[in-house]
Amino acid sequence: MTASAPDMRVDRSTKATRIGLWAMLAVALLLAVAPWYAGAGVINRLTALCVYVLLAAMWNALAGYGGLVSIGQQMFFGLGAYATIRLSEAGVDPFVAVALAGLAVALLSWPVSLVMLRLRGGEFAIGMWVLASVSHLLVNLDPLIQGETGRSLVALNAYDTETRRLMVFWMALLAMLLVLGLLAALLRSRLGLAIQAIRDNEEAAGSLGVDAFRTKQVIFVLSAFGIGLAGAIWLASATSFQPKTYFSVQWTAYMIFMVLVGGIGRFEGAILGACLFFLIETWFAATGVWYLIGLGATAMVFSLYLPKGAWGAIGLRLLPFGYSVTQGNGDRT
Repeated sequence: MTASAPDMRVDRSTKATRIGLWAMLAVALLLAVAPWYAGAGVINRLTALCVYVLLAAMWNALAGYGGLVSIGQQMFFGLGAYATIRLSEAGVDPFVAVALAGLAVALLSWPVSLVMLRLRGGEFAIGMWVLASVSHLLVNLDPLIQGETGRSLVALNAYDTETRRLMVFWMALLAMLLVLGLLAALLRSRLGLAIQAIRDNEEAAGSLGVDAFRTKQVIFVLSAFGIGLAGAIWLASATSFQPKTYFSVQWTAYMIFMVLVGGIGRFEGAILGACLFFLIETWFAATGVWYLIGLGATAMVFSLYLPKGAWGAIGLRLLPFGYSVTQGNGDRT
């Protein structure tokens, strides 16, 4: 006689992931009502946190899920801010311009992807950095921007300071939740499985009928959309646009740091990495150059000793991405 195989069940969600989702909804609600219990300084910092989560989630989507490592994502951040300036100067309400800027960057990224996604590995990474530098130079040529002198989002003066602060915060929170929701829906779809299959082995995925190029285009455009929104919101918060600031490679360096520390290829990891970066910046940014040295040292430590990031070391799955297997005895693997 042969022993029968134990009953097995594959689950996408578990009790832990359901609790995790409810916890995220509770946090989102607490953030939404923050203006009723937090001061102006806290609201400004929470706006920055929402932008950091956006940036980390989008770079993680591109590299962690799509396998497309880029060091030129500052291009979309800068273009999001630039598009906001241009739309505002054309008479569009500045807050409407912020939303439209994200869409404009997404539309622009589509033809860019037709060229850049033909590059592989290091060629793609360097190619994106070169394209970001070219974009910076082209924006400098716009007479409205006046080179590195830049331009202010003067249309925001139509709103008083407090209204502007609250509007920017709620836009940042809404944009973060919207983009995270889009990414979550994508990862839970057949297309999301195809994206991760391409990351793991593009040739094998292609042999199963996956259109690698079109699939990578989707994640490329989504990443550009989220980062473009982040740039537009950052401009609405800061009000002034100087190309060398918004097109600086430091923005991509921050994205890489957050994802590396939090856990690349993990939805929760990007959020955790953004929160850790936010705390480090809040506590140590005033130390000047030592702050940057500390960021670099932290990144090296995580690369050497925690390559899966903080969330990978924790090893929990609090959101319904991926699968778990339940054996007949109730154990999960």
